[in-house]
Amino acid sequence: MNNVTQEVRYGIIGCGMMGQEHLRNIALLPGARVTRIFEPDDAMAAGSLALTTGALRAASLAEVVSSPDVDCLLIASPNYCHADQLRLIASIRPLPVLLEKPACTQLSDVRELAELITNYPAPVWVAMEYRYMPPVARLTEEVHCGKDIGGLTMLSIREHRFPFLVKVGDWNRFNRYTGGTLVEKCCHFFDLMRHMVRSEPIRIYASAGVDHNHLDERYPDGTPDILDNAYVVVDFAGGQRALLELCMFAEGSRYQEEITVVGPLGKAECFVPGPGRFWPADLGVPPVPKVIISPRHPKGPRELEVPVDPVALAAGDHNGSTLYQHQRFNAVVRGKGVIEVSLADGLAAVLMGLAAQESARTGQAMSLVEGDFSLKGLSSKH
Repeated sequence: MNNVTQEVRYGIIGCGMMGQEHLRNIALLPGARVTRIFEPDDAMAAGSLALTTGALRAASLAEVVSSPDVDCLLIASPNYCHADQLRLIASIRPLPVLLEKPACTQLSDVRELAELITNYPAPVWVAMEYRYMPPVARLTEEVHCGKDIGGLTMLSIREHRFPFLVKVGDWNRFNRYTGGTLVEKCCHFFDLMRHMVRSEPIRIYASAGVDHNHLDERYPDGTPDILDNAYVVVDFAGGQRALLELCMFAEGSRYQEEITVVGPLGKAECFVPGPGRFWPADLGVPPVPKVIISPRHPKGPRELEVPVDPVALAAGDHNGSTLYQHQRFNAVVRGKGVIEVSLADGLAAVLMGLAAQESARTGQAMSLVEGDFSLKGLSSKH
């Protein structure tokens, strides 16, 4: 554990769209400063340096990791780079790491990283921002409290959103670079399932397609093959079941995410709007996130608005969650907090995504307790 007690100095690996969101949020942390940035794309590097004060552009990842003015690292590079970069960091100087999701994109990397973390002497936190969205966090509290719903029996997550955005080199158009949509995008939701249910998944089935998005685009790698819609059903060891409904051509929706939990005593829901910058100005003020609690007895839904701090909201596209996540990671680096999303959690979400991708390809349900996609061997807190 790093014994930093004053200023925490960050080295950034990858400063594209998400990396720059992290930069804006680090700037809001007292006693935090970015000192080194490794970003191969000149335009993205220039934009990133403009968001910092005094940071230097590094020529390599190794230069960032070796710099004496770096106390911790943020990895926000393209998905397919994460595993190799984490291995390289471990070999040079194992600093505390905030690792953007997904932790990796290939089955072989899951086992290697699970082994690596057993000897890694510093904390590794996987950036699962959705846990920290205020309405989602409020819903999770309701689930774990159990007062109004009496425990979780069914969980449904619906995301109706915009297509994948343009990124440097368009790497996010292909399964080979992203791990597939059910890894790249949906690892967030598989993590939420495990987090809310507090049990391990045992089986997963997916039906998905590439029906509308990016089909008229052409690249040296060919036509994009990323899924743009899916249903995924997950069975858990405790008897609970969960459903993910993803549609990436539904950006006209009022809310981007709708999450519903049902138990023997009632139902609880949360509604999360998409990024405010995409809300049409002619429709007025963007919707406010909310939670609705609907007990069976006595009947009568209770609707609670869960507004997000405007400063945190303006710093990114994830309903303030990036800031709240950084506050907790910063505390860990200072030796004053605990890891809430471990690398094992991140790897479990990747395995669920890879299994869902394979299920969608084959039309068969995939076991998560035996075979290639078994979660056995990953440490668990559940």
